[in-house]
Amino acid sequence: MMLRRPKVAIIGGGNVGTACAHQIALKELADITVIDIPERIDHVQGIVLEITECAPIDGFDVDLRVSSDYRTIEESDVVIITAGYPRHPGMTRDDLIEQNYKIIVSASERISEYAPGSIVIVVTNPLDAMAYAVWQVTGFSRKRVLGHSGCLDTSRYRTFISKELGISAEDVHALIIGSHGDEMVPLKRYTTVHGIPVSELLPAEKVESCIRRAKQAGTEIVKLKGVSAFYTPGSSITEMVESMLKDKRRILPCSVYCEKEYRVGGYFIGVPCIIGSNGVEKIIELELDGNELEALNASVNHVKSLVEIVEQLSSHEHSLPVNR
Repeated sequence: MMLRRPKVAIIGGGNVGTACAHQIALKELADITVIDIPERIDHVQGIVLEITECAPIDGFDVDLRVSSDYRTIEESDVVIITAGYPRHPGMTRDDLIEQNYKIIVSASERISEYAPGSIVIVVTNPLDAMAYAVWQVTGFSRKRVLGHSGCLDTSRYRTFISKELGISAEDVHALIIGSHGDEMVPLKRYTTVHGIPVSELLPAEKVESCIRRAKQAGTEIVKLKGVSAFYTPGSSITEMVESMLKDKRRILPCSVYCEKEYRVGGYFIGVPCIIGSNGVEKIIELELDGNELEALNASVNHVKSLVEIVEQLSSHEHSLPVNR
């Protein structure tokens, strides 16, 4: 009997969604369905057709489809929500909350209807608050809703460290926790280069410069090209998908629901997790020092302020049930 190939659905065929589809196809991780609104379907179909035409050269064999019918996400193992308004120059991620909230609620309702057994990766900004909304609307276990931001932020930070040192980015390992934004918390003592603490290779001011750039990396890209990043988000999402579909159980920094963990008190925040076939297999709780804990608390407080807006919007629209 032929085994079923894993299936991934991507809601939103914009730059991030199609970049993600391309990366998943290149790794032959799953068949892919990209969902978008009817008004954009021809445009998205054109991009996906172009990705499909790379197959003979890049050597991948997966089924890539485009649809505006949510019934096509049935039996998806993983659903990735990239749909939403992108940032433009002068905007922060938080500026998108009211516009993107409606999109997130609509997508979440359809995911719970047509792909009730899936794991959901949230990409839409402001990410931590949107992950909270997805978790509430779908009613899914907290293991099956997570945001991708930590992988993205850490990749950027590792890149800047490698450039400063003039060495391969593959040898740089690092960890960023906290919210996806200016309040992210890079943990300098976990930044190493092939096991060597970065403090032995770079002066403190150079490391701090890399941290500042990592915090502003998304804004830097928006200023340069006029729209949000999509190549690195596509790669970081694919890193998570691969760990799930192959049950690799990699330790990755992701935005997940924390209650007692890190004394967060019931919000989505970036922390290191073991990611496997069930989604969030385990949250890894580190012993933070005073400065790190203070920075994380500030990050959590920022997420709380965004969740308050989400709950106000929910109350107004009567669309968020209580997750049990």
